[in-house]
Amino acid sequence: MIRTNGAHFKRSGLRRLGFVALRFTLLPFLLREVFHRRKVAIVVYHAPAPDVFDAHLSLLKRLYNIVALSDFLAARRTGGAVRLPAKALIITLDDGHRSNYALKAVIQKHDVPVTIFVCSGIVGTRRRFWFLHSATASVVQQLKAVSDIERLQVLCSTGFEETREFEERQALSDSELEELRARVDIQSHTVFHPILPRCQSVRAEAEIVDSKRDLETRLGSTVYAFAYPNGSYGNREVDLVQKAGYACALTLDRGLNSNATPLLKLRRIALRDNTDQHELLVKASGLWGYIKTILHSGRRRELRMVGLDNNEQIDAQRMELGR
Repeated sequence: MIRTNGAHFKRSGLRRLGFVALRFTLLPFLLREVFHRRKVAIVVYHAPAPDVFDAHLSLLKRLYNIVALSDFLAARRTGGAVRLPAKALIITLDDGHRSNYALKAVIQKHDVPVTIFVCSGIVGTRRRFWFLHSATASVVQQLKAVSDIERLQVLCSTGFEETREFEERQALSDSELEELRARVDIQSHTVFHPILPRCQSVRAEAEIVDSKRDLETRLGSTVYAFAYPNGSYGNREVDLVQKAGYACALTLDRGLNSNATPLLKLRRIALRDNTDQHELLVKASGLWGYIKTILHSGRRRELRMVGLDNNEQIDAQRMELGR
């Protein structure tokens, strides 16, 4: 155990040093101030602590212009008649974790727009997120790679069911959602957070359509945006999202957004909830995305050399990414 913890701290320390070094190459500054000045960055958190979120917002407000997702859409619809400020950045959170309510005071303090994508069948209940089920914590990544039916069978064998009510809730309550709405834009993240490409078509469509309908009924407002769970999607999912009437959909594809980025495939920058400020600045600038793209291109070449077919390559890459 000591060796394991020591290895973890060593990796964490090396990771931090790596981001410090990248930050002070001045490449993040050049990307932010010159090359990406007219592009839009979208960052995504899940359950950051209030002090971390507070520090991040303080830094991001100094270096970027934080805009609402709806403002970005308005600018896209008008073809530039509504102009966004340079260095625009959008802040999002996925899932609707219970701890997001503790961010209310931070959001009020900084007076910035934030969008939270929630799972309509979990918020307002004592149901749980399947990927936080303790009995299957060690195989979450493997479960993301199997069919939806097989995933549910494995979960059921450990006592988890999507509609089961537990003693402690993991998601925002109805009253918390209502309070947050004064400052936060609530949008759709499916009903139960399955991996959509692993679902049969009927299930995938229901997750996309029902979440929009349920949230609009509950909130009394239009739900116009969708975030693909796990960032996983294919042509079928894009078609279903469009058919359901969403104006945009957000992925976890690396990179920033321009006027040419498809609205149903908007890119986001994934941030760990305990990300330090060096990592934040490197990732928000787009630099880390470039580096990861280069590294994964090399990884794909290695997979081809060992003879994995296309589907096996995709699964191997997703497992490596931890997505």
